[in-house]
Amino acid sequence: MSASPSSEPTSQAVPVCYRHPGRETYVRCRLCDRYICPDCMREDAVGFQCVECVARGRRSVREARTVFGGKVITRPYVTWTLLGLIVAVFAAQVVTSGSPMLVATGADPLVTWFGMWGDAVVLGDQWYRLFTGGLLHGGVIHLLFNGFALYVVGPQVERWLGHLRFAALWLVSELGGAVLGLLVEPGTMSVGASGALFGLFGAVFVFGRRLKLDTRFILGLLAANLLITFLVPGISWTAHIGGLVSGLLLGAAYAYLPPGGSTEAKPRRRALWHAALTLGYTALLLAAAAVGPALLL
Repeated sequence: MSASPSSEPTSQAVPVCYRHPGRETYVRCRLCDRYICPDCMREDAVGFQCVECVARGRRSVREARTVFGGKVITRPYVTWTLLGLIVAVFAAQVVTSGSPMLVATGADPLVTWFGMWGDAVVLGDQWYRLFTGGLLHGGVIHLLFNGFALYVVGPQVERWLGHLRFAALWLVSELGGAVLGLLVEPGTMSVGASGALFGLFGAVFVFGRRLKLDTRFILGLLAANLLITFLVPGISWTAHIGGLVSGLLLGAAYAYLPPGGSTEAKPRRRALWHAALTLGYTALLLAAAAVGPALLL
């Protein structure tokens, strides 16, 4: 007696996740159409994607940049760090001198050791003074004035530039003021963040022109501060002018270069231009500090 064929249909293969073959699933990636298990699902607006398609999509998305090429920031951390540093250093000045009043009279060991003094830089090879002088202040009023100016101007400039360009602008502007003081008034001791702040003022003016903003306020601020610089005794005009010139130059580089419209240029090309110009100008300032005093004798 012959056997009759089975009347039950052949069962179809159960679909499994392409990354986890032991897991059954009936959900497919919206883009590549492969089966994906719950661990591999990434929800989007109209369904699910697999992890590979999500990663591929992220690589194709261009990172957001500011109008001048920096990374978009959420908080002005460099500005806050600089404010914290100058306050902490002033607290150390008060401790070492014994009183805020003694700081104002110049009886402060930290100023003697770290203030910007051109002769000590050139004759004593104390090159750190080119930067440390900008963290010291000559009294509470001096600290409050510079701290308030940084608090008002710094966050906006940092949002325009991003963290790295803003930090570079601050440091190079400080260096520009210190180098001019070294060349013109090497025997004068100076302290304060005014050189770096004037650099920010100069950059704000350039950025305002580039963005077609009303620059009358910053022009008035610059005019008032320059009048104070030259009319009030005891203020280092070299730090202010050197910082202002450095801020104008770097601000112009960040705002207008590379040629052809910096806002349309590719981010990497623009970053290379800005880095090269920043480093080149810094090298020029350091060379002036090293060679200038001998040429001026």
